Amino acid sequence: MEFNFFTFTFLLAILTSVVALLWLNFRQDRAIKQSFDEVPDEFIETVPLKDHQKAGRYTQAKLLVSHFEVIFSTIVLLLWTLGGGLDWLDNYWSKKIFDPLLLGTTFIITIMLIASLIDIPFSIYRNFVLEQRFGFNRMTPGIFLSDILKEVLLTLILGIPLIYIVLYLMSLEAIGDLWWLYVWLTLSIFTVTMMWIYPTFISPLFNKFKPLDNELLRNRIDSLLKRTGFKNDGIYVMDGSKRSAHGNAYFTGLGKSKRIVFFDTLLSGMEDREVEAILAHELGHFHHKHIRQRMATSLIFTLLSLALLGYLIKQDWFYYGLGISYPSNHTALVLFSLTLPVFSFFISPISNHFSRKHEFQADAFAARHTDSNDLISSLIKLYRENSSSLCPDKYYSLFHDSHPSATLRIAELK
Repeated sequence: MEFNFFTFTFLLAILTSVVALLWLNFRQDRAIKQSFDEVPDEFIETVPLKDHQKAGRYTQAKLLVSHFEVIFSTIVLLLWTLGGGLDWLDNYWSKKIFDPLLLGTTFIITIMLIASLIDIPFSIYRNFVLEQRFGFNRMTPGIFLSDILKEVLLTLILGIPLIYIVLYLMSLEAIGDLWWLYVWLTLSIFTVTMMWIYPTFISPLFNKFKPLDNELLRNRIDSLLKRTGFKNDGIYVMDGSKRSAHGNAYFTGLGKSKRIVFFDTLLSGMEDREVEAILAHELGHFHHKHIRQRMATSLIFTLLSLALLGYLIKQDWFYYGLGISYPSNHTALVLFSLTLPVFSFFISPISNHFSRKHEFQADAFAARHTDSNDLISSLIKLYRENSSSLCPDKYYSLFHDSHPSATLRIAELK
């Protein structure tokens, strides 16, 4: 393998990001220990000490898993690249498949399936050991296996034609060096289409949805929707309890296919007025066009990334510096996908900053259209029932949390 300046740049980026991630984890662990025996003043009357300590132990358990995942994923990345894993796999398939597009598609799909296989032990531990220990897991081995099979089938059904089309556009002489622009248009259309069809065709493969049958709650929600001028394709309850005791609510879909979805676990622990306040918060995101802004930001980032790949794909040092002997479109795609997160790690606080800003705006919208005290009580219940830490380290939160801490959100609402 040929080492060059980019090799050392890549190694430096990996070392920096790994050290930063572990340092942030240790800071978070220290923050949990320092606040373990005392509930923050703002929550003394609403969060019992035993619940606060359970959240601390739960957070520490997840941090321990994170330590291993950070180190293990780094080792896997190095084996794929500088360790010659990608190069060996490319040589293996190139001896069996001679059509470049079919070779590239098979190469990428193989890597995706291997990555899924590698993640299974961690997923088993997270669900059947960690979540089970803290009373959150409701998933059976049968559901776990069924989810994996469905995800693999969806990857094959959707991934194979998409990858083939992308590689075809990259090799098309008629569009030349502007292939990245056509690939971006293809990926954008695919993303928007998936957001449109996901609620109707894909999500029901994993969960059951039924219309909300609580008449009093439905009336409250209908009144809220009329006040805010929001139109939707229905209000549904999802059987989230078959996998986890965690509660949540979300919007999904685009245009007329927008759906309001409540986890059954959330409804079982909330008063109707609190559910209304949670929904008002979600409506706030739509009122302020946060969904569109995030989608536009994501598409712009994808465009810039593909433009960068358009430059890198013609540079021999990009391939040789990452362990690839024979440059090709499919190896360039995989190398870029594997290394981009390493180099973009330190911009995560920027995206988290805007996400937290959006949460404050959505909270303010909810406070205008419902009682802010209802949103406060619902937030406290969510933090308590999901065992979320009330005292995260500020730097850990900066890099990892897309939502403000409970203390900041509630202080703002008050």
